[in-house]
Amino acid sequence: MADVSIDAPTFCKRLKKLVDHWKANKEATWSDANALAVLVGASSEDLRYLKSISLHLWLFGYELPDTVLVITSSELLVLTSQKKASLLEPLAATCQSDVGLKLKLLIKPKAEDGSVQMQQLVDAIKEAESNAVVGTLPKDKHDGKVAELFIRVFADSGLTQVDASGGFADLLSCKDQTEILNVKKAAMLASKVMQQFVVTKIEGILDDGKKIKHSKLSEMTEQVITDPSKLGIKLKAENVDIAYPPIFQSGGKYDLRVSVASDDNVLHDGVIVVSIGTRYSSYCSNIGRTYIINPTKKQEEEYAALLAAQEALISGLVDGAVIANVVDKAIKVLKSKGQEHLVEKLTKNLGFGMGLEFRESANVLASKNEGVVRTGMVFNVSLGVQGLELPGAKDAKGATYAIQVADTIIVGDKGKAAEVATSQCPRSWDKVSYTLKDDEDDGADGEGGSDIKLEELTNGALPSRKTLRSDDPTFKSAEQIRKEKQDALLKAKNEETLRRLTAQQQDGSGEASTSGRKISEVVAYRSVMDMPPSRDLTIQVDSKNESVILPVYGIMVPFHITTIKNVTSNQDHDHAFIRVTFNFGNAYEPCSRFPNAIFLKELSFRSADLKHANKTVQDIKVLRSNVQQRDKERAERAGLVAQEKLVPGKRIFKLPDLWIRPNFGGKGRKVPGNLEAHANGFKYLNPKGETINVMYRNIKHAFFQPAENEMVTILHFHLIHPIMLGNKKTKDVQFYAEVMDVVQTLDGGRRNMYDPDEIEEEQRERERRNKVNAEFQQFVKRVQEVWEKDFAELHLEFDIPFRELGFYGTPHRSTVFIMPTVNCLVELTEMPFTVVSIADIEIVNLERVGFNLKNFDMAIVFKDFSRDVMRIDAIPSKQLETAKDWLTSVKIKYYESKLNLAWKPILKNIMEDPEGFIEQGGWEFLNLDKSDSEGEGEGEEEASEDYAPDEEESGDESEDDEDSDDESVVDSDEDDDDDEDEDEGEDEEGMSWEELEEEARRQDREHDDFDEEGDERKARKRGGGGGGPSKAPPRKAQALSGSRLVAWTQGFVTDMRTHTANAWGDGGLRGMQPGMPQHELCRDEYVW
Repeated sequence: MADVSIDAPTFCKRLKKLVDHWKANKEATWSDANALAVLVGASSEDLRYLKSISLHLWLFGYELPDTVLVITSSELLVLTSQKKASLLEPLAATCQSDVGLKLKLLIKPKAEDGSVQMQQLVDAIKEAESNAVVGTLPKDKHDGKVAELFIRVFADSGLTQVDASGGFADLLSCKDQTEILNVKKAAMLASKVMQQFVVTKIEGILDDGKKIKHSKLSEMTEQVITDPSKLGIKLKAENVDIAYPPIFQSGGKYDLRVSVASDDNVLHDGVIVVSIGTRYSSYCSNIGRTYIINPTKKQEEEYAALLAAQEALISGLVDGAVIANVVDKAIKVLKSKGQEHLVEKLTKNLGFGMGLEFRESANVLASKNEGVVRTGMVFNVSLGVQGLELPGAKDAKGATYAIQVADTIIVGDKGKAAEVATSQCPRSWDKVSYTLKDDEDDGADGEGGSDIKLEELTNGALPSRKTLRSDDPTFKSAEQIRKEKQDALLKAKNEETLRRLTAQQQDGSGEASTSGRKISEVVAYRSVMDMPPSRDLTIQVDSKNESVILPVYGIMVPFHITTIKNVTSNQDHDHAFIRVTFNFGNAYEPCSRFPNAIFLKELSFRSADLKHANKTVQDIKVLRSNVQQRDKERAERAGLVAQEKLVPGKRIFKLPDLWIRPNFGGKGRKVPGNLEAHANGFKYLNPKGETINVMYRNIKHAFFQPAENEMVTILHFHLIHPIMLGNKKTKDVQFYAEVMDVVQTLDGGRRNMYDPDEIEEEQRERERRNKVNAEFQQFVKRVQEVWEKDFAELHLEFDIPFRELGFYGTPHRSTVFIMPTVNCLVELTEMPFTVVSIADIEIVNLERVGFNLKNFDMAIVFKDFSRDVMRIDAIPSKQLETAKDWLTSVKIKYYESKLNLAWKPILKNIMEDPEGFIEQGGWEFLNLDKSDSEGEGEGEEEASEDYAPDEEESGDESEDDEDSDDESVVDSDEDDDDDEDEDEGEDEEGMSWEELEEEARRQDREHDDFDEEGDERKARKRGGGGGGPSKAPPRKAQALSGSRLVAWTQGFVTDMRTHTANAWGDGGLRGMQPGMPQHELCRDEYVW
């Protein structure tokens, strides 16, 4: 009992409520008792609903066996054992201050029977009241020595005993918010088990023609209830139990009482009645459904009348209503539907109150109960008729049937309708009726067709000897239902997109922000005096000031290392050529800041000292690498958010021998460490002293992935704000343990599957996997309890991936298995990790979807349009329907397309004009079916207007930036004219085969000429460093960016392309940087 504790505030609050209710209603409900005595005997494995046990659960949260409670006007006396007394001792102070009762513990020694302490209870009652009347619970039958002693001592005491069960029942009838939450969780469990397991199981049995006993179905359902994780229900298994064994009835034998047990008869395909009772934290819930196979019109009318009566009963259960009047109203509805015969066959009552007791006898829904409905009451509204007859049934088992509909109802505040807690499991006629056509009903269609599953028939599969709900004209296939849900999402998604983008434009949040220093603001030297002295005009590297000093026209000009893009060295006989390339282009920040400035693109130097040239190039590269690394770390740290300090917990939960990813970096052997859960965060520490803290408030998503098909068990945390792990910034931190060793057989031979060593090794691996998974599960459970208790506002919980919904895809470099969770789409096994929050997804476009393709791609568009669209490539086409179902279930709008889309320009256009985007249909432009139908006949015209270069053309253009820059405006205009002429010619008349061959030969000749021209240009480049002007024939008109100047400067040759010159700052020489005004000394010397 070391982990057991009693919640003192809850205990005092409820004890005060008991005392106040008792004092205020002594005569009305407590039989005028002036003292209360409640006995709980020995514990039992049987499922028992007793008011005494319910009182213990309500006050303490636990059942305390062999314990007697006595309440007088001034004292609360408890006779119990030493261990239980240690739990109650901390309650003494708050009990006295908050309730006004003195808590007195009478401890029964182990060696004694407790008769002395029992007599002390009797004496205390007599001292408190001269004419003592003790209220007890005589209907509660308990076993054990303490129970026998209590009955004997109190019978011989001469005290007057009365039945106080009415007072306790009235006290426990109205539930507080905590109790209602427990009822809702129990009801949710019952609904999901009925809908996701029972219905699916029954459909499978009927479809496959299997024979399964009622008792077997009951056992299977009970296993699912007691282990909610089998259905992906996030309820703690230790808090979950059955209220009674699940009941399955069919084949003409029906008993609608919850005390009956499922028999061993085989499930019959007629009328199937199922009842499920669940408990969460000892609070009960109930649900009952009737599933009818091949129904008749008579059965449909009876079910509709019974359902209408239940709805009338539910609508009448409001605060202040008299139970008898509500029941009479429901019966009148049955009669008004022309189903008077159902009234005679109704069960004895139409339901009862529920709570800690499954059946609260004081709140039975019967015509004779004059009780009043109050806010917080919970009812099991159960309308059932049995003994109904079906004339013309196909067999004797179907001649007699029963119908029952039961739901858990919570009474709301005054003026509000009651809440149906089990509404997640539908009870409408189209959801509970099935139509199965046998072979003889198929006529010409039924020539021994193959078995097809009911789901396939539902989705419009080929006709066979069976159909599911096919007679219902309102029935819709899964694809139709999915399409309707997607259409409903479209309007909401467009409105949300417009609202978000408009808000971003108004507050300016849509603009991208950059962190780190700007290149245009970097200064190499603030004054010319700060520059290092130089005797020779040689290239110098100043690592301290992060600069490279280059000789230009006899002047040493400094360049900050961030302006240099690359530096190379080539050797030609006894000379070395150093080529310095500077950053240039629209992506370069100074170019956008100073659009009218002239930028230096390249400098070339020749040196006779080969060693000096190589050393200079190496020094520049090392300096550039170091500065880039420092800038990267500075930018990463600039975006960090200060974390709170770790508070050591009173109880520290620990997981030993865990590895971490990403690792800490650095040199040396990696070692595992321990993960500790403290009061406000996790702490990971390894023997090398490396540590990392993950605070609870910085966790956005937490995942627990047990090892099943993998070799590791994983705890993964996706963070809100990134943290530094080693020298890198990361938003994902993972801790894992290997469940098996990687073993390589050295002999390389095959091993027999019956080899004892092999079998023993597999057994060891299974045991280790189960052990590691159990350790992680226990750790997760304890941390979850801390989160729910101390960080409830964060709504943190561990997500477990759904393997059955997983699919293979390529989000990064390799193909991995991606799995959905409740809140995310994740891949946690291989790095880089994939964690996509469902809340961040705008829409999903399924690309390359076609009947002849084995794979398709998934493009995920985020709500933050500044983020790159995430692509998951090469998903097997057989997973397409699974992906669609999952996307619809999580309310994500998706589209399909046959091609991959260029998303950057699309999102840019949307952000520039969100109103226009919505006016044109919003995301509906991705609708393939709509686009095909509207754009039919226009495709050929639009295709001739669009042009995209092929791979060869784009390759040629990107092969040499200089060549692309050297193209003149005249050339481009001529090319455009030629293209237009060719397009016009093709539009006027198609070419013959001879003309096509001639055109191909002409293009080949032009391609050869282009290659020769490119070779000549490369030759001129190689000859340009020889010290004189090139003698190559002049080319076409050149753009300014291609101008070339070769100048002699005291033994160095400077090859200058596009310029910028240094600038004089505040009394000194600033680094020669892009965007600065031209230097006065050099301006006149540049000759173009």
